[in-house]
Amino acid sequence: MIIDVHCHAWPDAIARRALEGRSTQLPRRGDGTIGGLREAMAKAGVDQAVVLGIADEARQVGGVNRFVAARKAEGFLGFGTVHADLDVEENLRILRETGVRGVKLHSLFQGFAYTDPRMMELYEAFGSEIAVIAHAGDGGDAVANSRGTPAMIREIVTTFPQLRLAACHFGGYHRLDDAEQELLGLDVYLETSWPPTLAEVDPARVRRIIDKHGSDRIVFGSDWPMADPAAEIRAIENLGLTGAAVEGILGGNFQRFLGDDGDDGAVG
Repeated sequence: MIIDVHCHAWPDAIARRALEGRSTQLPRRGDGTIGGLREAMAKAGVDQAVVLGIADEARQVGGVNRFVAARKAEGFLGFGTVHADLDVEENLRILRETGVRGVKLHSLFQGFAYTDPRMMELYEAFGSEIAVIAHAGDGGDAVANSRGTPAMIREIVTTFPQLRLAACHFGGYHRLDDAEQELLGLDVYLETSWPPTLAEVDPARVRRIIDKHGSDRIVFGSDWPMADPAAEIRAIENLGLTGAAVEGILGGNFQRFLGDDGDDGAVG
């Protein structure tokens, strides 16, 4: 089974507008709708996709989580959202009311640092119950880039060892030196997306990162619609890894990351 753990989608009515304001330096490989995601999955041979919700502002948390939760009935996995401007109890209440058991953090758009004391309190409340997928590294201006660094990911996973956390972009988008120094060997999953394509990164370096960290803690993500899932699968397959390692990266490892949360076919 191939699982793309990093996909963005919005309601049809706002998808175009939502995309216009995000990562404008990157080409678009899709329209950001659920229908467009289904087409990309079919062309790439992806069996399951994770729809990631992001609330740029606290007032959007409820609506984003309801949208993500509704995708479960359509066969998608879903990670919802939280925001530092809501207190811990309100964030947890919304997650429980919507049945969302995983969240996406995005330092470039949400306006808070991952190690903000309010977020640290939230991670403690998550325990092992709520899983986290987090953008890590650069992609914005200097201020935005400072909010989700590899060093912050390290601080979180070492402070909260029960927290299930997957760091996108091998733990440091355009900050691989930092990611290698801070994260390799820690109990954190690393996700493979590197828009516009992982093929732009030296394959020998990618293999070295995977070997040092352990292929069993690497999960495949494309970052659709900023990248093409089919091309990203080929990039993984062309790394020269063993068949078992590729199979794990493309799906099996994420199933283990989800644990019991994946038993019913959905997180949200």
